Amino acid sequence: MSSLRTARTETLEVAFLHEGAEAGWPVVLTHGFPYDVHAFDEVVSHLARAGARVIVPYLRGFGPTRFLSSNTMRSGQQAALGQDLIDLLDALGIERAILAGYDWGGVASCVASALWPERVTGLVSYAGYDIVDVERLGHAFAPAMEREIWYQSLFQLERGRECLTLHRRELCRALWERWSPGWTFEESTFERTATSFDNPDFVDVVVHAYRFCFGTAAGDPALASFEARLAKKPTIGVPTLTLDGLRDPLKPGGTAHHASMFSARHEHRAVDCGHNLPWEAPHDFADAILTVRGWIG
Repeated sequence: MSSLRTARTETLEVAFLHEGAEAGWPVVLTHGFPYDVHAFDEVVSHLARAGARVIVPYLRGFGPTRFLSSNTMRSGQQAALGQDLIDLLDALGIERAILAGYDWGGVASCVASALWPERVTGLVSYAGYDIVDVERLGHAFAPAMEREIWYQSLFQLERGRECLTLHRRELCRALWERWSPGWTFEESTFERTATSFDNPDFVDVVVHAYRFCFGTAAGDPALASFEARLAKKPTIGVPTLTLDGLRDPLKPGGTAHHASMFSARHEHRAVDCGHNLPWEAPHDFADAILTVRGWIG
């Protein structure tokens, strides 16, 4: 049974679910937007039975996680998400861990693996090499893709901030339905996660994340050196298994072509599901982690 715990970093009071023995092999599972820790409920139990110490943090701006200071920039940029993972490992006294994530969590896990590979024993990343190419996002995509990322364009405007503030449940529910065709979920399932969107920093973090990605908002100056390194598209040098959902409208054609961005052992798998792979296909996600665990011993 998972327990809710907290850990204090220099920036955050991070709330996280914990399951498994303290002496187990550590794995950190990181959710995306607009989801939360419950996306991994079935994954967690599977891994804990395999001897893992499973840590599932609420991202900054989600659920009970809180900023320690009102003066801290409510940044949602990729370097902040990656550093949050490393800071959490420090707070928990964990030297190295397997990182596994999707959506924002995939970004965080890839960033941490690229910038701090000495802290990562292995990586499972949904949607391949998921480090944001800020320069590319400043240019147009084909109309079919622009239609799918309408919410990102909306968030560039103050009316987008207002929409997310006033209608966050309706907006996020629409994304769940659009991104996971064929996945049927009960209203109670959505509402259990939607409470995480009531975090007082949710709107600011989400809006900044997409404005930074589009190059329309400045990042945290303290993270500028990390973003400069990420802009050079560093390869990831830890054992990695990447995943795609065959019915994910955000990733048409998948990401198998990202293979050259991984310089250590790498395997790619495609799963018959949508964007929310850990929830739609939890056994596939857990098996990917166990496969990486088998590689590293």
